[in-house]
Amino acid sequence: MNAKATRDAFGDAILELGRINEKVFVIDCDISKAMKTGDFANAFPERRLNVGIAEQNAASIAAGLAAMGKVPFICTYAVFGSMRMCEQVRTGICYPKLNVKIACSHGGITPGTDGVTHQATEDLGILRTMPNMAVVMGADYYATKKLVKKAAEYDGPVYLRFTKDPVPVYYSEDEEFEIGKGKLLMEGRDITIITFGEMLGQGKLAADELTQKGVSVELIDIHTLKPFDVGLVSKSITKTGRVITAEDHNIINGLGSAVAEIIAEMGYGRLKRVGLKDTFAESGDYYGLLEKYEMDSSYIIKMAGELL
Repeated sequence: MNAKATRDAFGDAILELGRINEKVFVIDCDISKAMKTGDFANAFPERRLNVGIAEQNAASIAAGLAAMGKVPFICTYAVFGSMRMCEQVRTGICYPKLNVKIACSHGGITPGTDGVTHQATEDLGILRTMPNMAVVMGADYYATKKLVKKAAEYDGPVYLRFTKDPVPVYYSEDEEFEIGKGKLLMEGRDITIITFGEMLGQGKLAADELTQKGVSVELIDIHTLKPFDVGLVSKSITKTGRVITAEDHNIINGLGSAVAEIIAEMGYGRLKRVGLKDTFAESGDYYGLLEKYEMDSSYIIKMAGELL
């Protein structure tokens, strides 16, 4: 299957946005090569700022640009975009609801060989608690490219999370996406699998194998963690009563927690959360890490067996 890193989609999308919207700015934090913003910088040098390794400054500069009617994209790694500039994002961007986009590579444990300092496994939980912040991650290249463009149109702060390494391509380039509206990819009656970001790959493998075993699986790609598609998810929970969430993130305060909140308020449904079990990961091959930390398709199938 064809595979591309979703950060590549960001590089292509931001260049296209630069051509059609003169308000779009890029603020690099000394990693333009990693963030794929070099083509934008060459095409629009007057709309690209490199602040160096100074993410807190990047956040404040972006807030100033947004206050002047621009659409700035802060480009850095997810650990820094969510934690190093956390206070500036909360108070300087979210509180006044400024139109700043935080575009971050190295989400989750996909940068396996970069180690724990560059594996963002707490970012979703931090940013989904901030009022006015949208939290988005496309499952593949084409989903990401469309969602980056949607983020540029979205009124308010958006956190965009990308993978460092290539991940399988599932969507066609003609697929349409809307921030806040999940994708129902398979309809079923026995169990629901809900994935976020590139974990769609593991969810799809599990769903296909379960289907071959006679299990009727509902598969949802919930590419927007916030605002959450409560309607789609609650409808599926009502139908199947059994849910598995799969995310490349700590199971605390990410996708699993968001679905658990819905189940608790509904008073109906059983849930198994697949993700990093409140621990740090180590360096290693991405797929090897998924297997070690019980985040791959085989573990999703195991959890399905327990629920069924």
